[in-house]
Amino acid sequence: MASQSVQIQDKVRRLLSRSNGKPVLRPNRPLSLKDSVANRKLNKGEATCVTEMSLMMACWKQNNFVDDLCSSEVQSFFSCVKAAQAALKTKTTAVGQDTGHLPPKQATTLLKRFPNLRTEI
Repeated sequence: MASQSVQIQDKVRRLLSRSNGKPVLRPNRPLSLKDSVANRKLNKGEATCVTEMSLMMACWKQNNFVDDLCSSEVQSFFSCVKAAQAALKTKTTAVGQDTGHLPPKQATTLLKRFPNLRTEI
């Protein structure tokens, strides 16, 4: 496996070298990594507590939007929201530690702190 990667690197180096005249490969961009990452938003995921919210709204509609008559549905919705927020908070603290993925903003700050060499192969 290691010898195969060395062979590929030698072939790329030979194709890019200017010792034999013009290089065979002509990259349209420099062959080095940027010092930033595209700032893409992470996936939001699925909506939580939709069933509790729909039950609460159905109860309100049946009772002409009186909160006192739908207190159990309101409480179940708020308890579901609280549990979902707690799960989201524990999930966001684990990002970057267990999963091996960094958020784009954190990756950009690390790349700016430790920039790549701007020379080609």
